[in-house]
Amino acid sequence: MARFTKSQCRPCPVRTRCTTTADSARTVGFPPRELRDLQLRVRAEQQTPDWKTRYAVRSGVEGTINEFAHGHGMRHCRYRGQPKAHLQHVLTAIAVNIERLNGLPPAEETPSPRPPTAFHAFLDQHGISRSKSWRTLGS
Repeated sequence: MARFTKSQCRPCPVRTRCTTTADSARTVGFPPRELRDLQLRVRAEQQTPDWKTRYAVRSGVEGTINEFAHGHGMRHCRYRGQPKAHLQHVLTAIAVNIERLNGLPPAEETPSPRPPTAFHAFLDQHGISRSKSWRTLGS
């Protein structure tokens, strides 16, 4: 940690870009060299095509987890105990897979990036417009 006093910070010509604290002083933290080297190496690796390919898989999984959490209420279990909670997760996963399989186009067509959920299919069948985000429904 490096701490600068008011008398050190005030005469600095770039103080306004550096700090907005009320006392016009600045505290700067420097990570250990090993951690800084690790950060630089990881950030450089994140720019490679191989890393971006691996991350694309993860982003697909993140979408599935989001669907479980927001679309199927998986943030909270209905049952107590690990065996029953596990059973709820497995049955919900089976239901989501059935929903996705039901929405797949025939084999000769190219599949869409992500099939619509059962709720989206219901809205489409009844001619109800879908909003881009469920968060905008109440506004």
